[in-house]
Amino acid sequence: MSTDTRARLPGEAPRLKKPSWKDPRLLIGLLLVLASTVGVIALLDSQDTTTEVYSARRDIPVGSALSAEDLVAVPVRLGDAAGAYLPVSEGLPDGAVATRLVTQGELVPSAALGSADELDRKPVGLSVEDPLPTGTAAGDRVDVWVSLRTDTNTYEEPLLLLEAAEVAELTVGESALGARASTLVQVLVDDEAMPDLLDALSNDARIAVVLNPGAGS
Repeated sequence: MSTDTRARLPGEAPRLKKPSWKDPRLLIGLLLVLASTVGVIALLDSQDTTTEVYSARRDIPVGSALSAEDLVAVPVRLGDAAGAYLPVSEGLPDGAVATRLVTQGELVPSAALGSADELDRKPVGLSVEDPLPTGTAAGDRVDVWVSLRTDTNTYEEPLLLLEAAEVAELTVGESALGARASTLVQVLVDDEAMPDLLDALSNDARIAVVLNPGAGS
């Protein structure tokens, strides 16, 4: 009688069988690895996708019509937030104006654009002799004081007409000799306060603009 040398000796651990390609557990494992790899690749591709949107080349004040000279196209990775900004692929909306200040270098939000009819505040230019503090810029808040004229050379006590009005634009003029002259301050005025301000301007009232650094913070 022959001896089977492949017989397992007492106490010997059973030998593991080599996995077969037909083993469903191996196939399931391979599918899981493949699915995980595809998911990682898709995630990396989505994060690497850039979208061209518009950025402000310079400050765009409230009420300013949007033009190509104000904008520059920049490629950015925004993911799900891409729809919140003005895409270059769609071009500039017809008749669009800034409904809020868009500062230089800022990506242009779609929500910051609208039509002129939608503006609840309109810019009014005030010429002031006293210079505003150095560094005052669009977006800052100012108080507007008015002294109404009583006769040729006298004025009433100053009254606060606009409190914490937003500066839309500021232009410092110069005299012929290069000395600092009057400053043109564009302030945003709502419809309710507009008649009083225009009345003061038409009657040669004295206008004083005072920086209000605590407002709007």
